[in-house]
Amino acid sequence: MELRVRGERAVLTAGRHAAEPESFPLGDELAAALHEWARVATAIRTTESTAETVGVVSRRGHQLAGRVAAELHRPVRYVDPVTDSAIVVVPQEPTPRRATPAAHWFRRTPGEPTPWGPGLTVSVMIGAVVLVGMLALATTITEAVAGWAALVAALIVTAGMAPSLWIGRHVPTMRWVCFGAAGGLAVSWLGVLVVLL
Repeated sequence: MELRVRGERAVLTAGRHAAEPESFPLGDELAAALHEWARVATAIRTTESTAETVGVVSRRGHQLAGRVAAELHRPVRYVDPVTDSAIVVVPQEPTPRRATPAAHWFRRTPGEPTPWGPGLTVSVMIGAVVLVGMLALATTITEAVAGWAALVAALIVTAGMAPSLWIGRHVPTMRWVCFGAAGGLAVSWLGVLVVLL
């Protein structure tokens, strides 16, 4: 397979047969980019151009040849329309992306100061929400059922939150939420015991 310019159009040749990019499964966007590149290359050939302009057109053609090779899954011989040099472009294997752990999204850069003001504000607010929620749960269950049921419910909520709080304690942004929730749980146990007595 060979990519070259004929007139002001890009063509792909295989043996003696030449066809326009639309004849291949390349997509409309890539076919249009190939024809646009061919028009620019033809204009560069017919006028005096700087070495920088010639280099830009050559690099663009090389990039497009790489895209064609990737789409067709086969090597493409690229004939530069300005310099008449030819190279073979081999399709690149896509590099697999590694999964990014969620903790990486919250990682601080080295030397970044600890945001004590906003962090403690978030901790206090989350702690207050957890405290009020636990006390409301204990009070409602004590009035509706019995004191022992409120104790069981508080144990279930604490056991359910504990693993998440333990895991999140090292994540720089989320640790403020975890510290607040843990503090709210600890203080709420005093309230739960008062409600039970």
